This record gives sequence, structure tokens and C-alpha cells, in this order.
Amino acid sequence: MTTELPTSPWDLPAGHPGVSFLTGPTPLFALARDPRFSYCLYVPGRHGPDGPPRPLVVAVHGTRRRVETLRDAFADFAEHHDCVVLAPLFPAGITGPDDVHSYKLLSPAGFRADEVLLAMVEEAAARWHVRTDRFHLHGFSGGGQFAHRFAYLHPGRLASLSVGAPGRVTLADPATPWWHGTADAEERFGTRPDLAALREVPVQLVIGEHDTGTADLAPPDKRGCDPAAGSRTDLIHALRANWRTHGIDARLDTVPGAGHDHFAVLPAVQRFLAARLAP
Repeated sequence: MTTELPTSPWDLPAGHPGVSFLTGPTPLFALARDPRFSYCLYVPGRHGPDGPPRPLVVAVHGTRRRVETLRDAFADFAEHHDCVVLAPLFPAGITGPDDVHSYKLLSPAGFRADEVLLAMVEEAAARWHVRTDRFHLHGFSGGGQFAHRFAYLHPGRLASLSVGAPGRVTLADPATPWWHGTADAEERFGTRPDLAALREVPVQLVIGEHDTGTADLAPPDKRGCDPAAGSRTDLIHALRANWRTHGIDARLDTVPGAGHDHFAVLPAVQRFLAARLAP
């Protein structure tokens, strides 16, 4: 692990070729703490060290891991709202040759995906002028699984939360073990889900109108049927109903004409985020 301090865009003279790598769409940077993981950003062209730290939006990929494409879909948004967008990469194959799901559940053998993301946020703040105490978190499909589970453990780090079309959900249920429920979350993670803090976070649930298929959903685990099962539409309704019983006022945006398509629902996501970023 290197101890070399990272270079910021303003450390370089105007016209230096390095500036183009540190503003706009950046390369993928290996996480110094654990180089198995990496992240890229979109940094607005006018980004600088003056004034308050800029808002940070974290956009988490789905199972296909279209990280740079997702980041690029936020480029105009980042320029317009003067925010920085960070897109983490949780590669397939981390816990085994066929692993594509481990990051979604936060706690497989070998790494904690929530802590990996927090390390990325802190590392990005060493190079760019971004706010780290609270950031905006969005994820779709597999990223939606990650995002709502992250929110149970770290609601105090979130300025807003957008959860898109998860294929499996974790309900706030103190009688059912993780990942179906939250009964043993404190034992697993060292922290109890803080529903009171989550009530203070603006929450969007978002899904396409036609996201009603089940053929590509993961089968239930060895314990049998999920407590919330069915299509992604069924699952997101189950999550909303569960959260509302705990006082978490999650809005539900259903995008007309869209199926299970991240980029089709992004306009609705960005409208939600824009309202949270407004002064």
C-alpha cells in the first residue's frame, strides 16, 4: 500500500495532460486499502478547492457491472448540479470463480462491501473537494440490493437513498436472520440497524412499469422461500410496505413503459437526486 499523497486537479498547471485524467470521466482507480476493488468518477470541469465541499453521488452497478457506462450517464447531471459522481466496481469472482452476487449481501466470507465503499469515499475526498460525512446513494438491480442493505447499517452517512428494482430484499425484521431479515445484523456487522436514523433519510424506490418477470431472479437460498418473493415489482412493494410500518416514508416511482432497464429509469432517479441537491 503506497503512502504517496494523491494529486488533485488543482495541483497541476493549466494545460497539463494530467488534468484531463482528474476531471470529467476519470480512469478506474484501484482502492489503496484493497486493490481488488476500484472506482471511477465524473468530476465537473469547474471543480476546484474553493468553497464548501461538493455533494457526492454514489451510483452502484448491477450484476453486469457496467461501471463506466453508468458513470457516463451521470455526466450532464454532474456538470449541471456541480456534484461529483463516484461509481464503485465490485468485480465478479472475489469470493470464488462463479461469484457475481457477494457485494450485494455486504457480508460474504472475505470482505465487507459496505466498508469497501466507505474507504472509496474517503480516498476520493483526499484527491477531490467532496463532502464525505453524508453522500447520496443510488443503486439499481444488484446495486439496489447493495444500497438498501447499506442503508440499514450506515443511515447516518446518507444524504438521500435511491433503490432501484432489487431482485432480493432484506426486510426490517428482528425475528428473521440476514439477509432475509435483520435479526443477526449486529452480530454480523457489529452495528444494529438504525431505523430511527433511516427515517430521516429521503428515500426513493424506483422500478419500471413492466419489470414483472421472474425468470432471471436468483433462486431462494438453502433456507427455502424468501419472506418477500415474486417479481421485482412485488419485491419493491414488499420492501416499501415493510419500511412504512417502521415509519420510513419511502416514495415509489414507477416509470411508464420501462422494463428491467437501469438507463430507462435514470431520468426518474436524477429528478429525485436533483431535488435533494437543490440549495
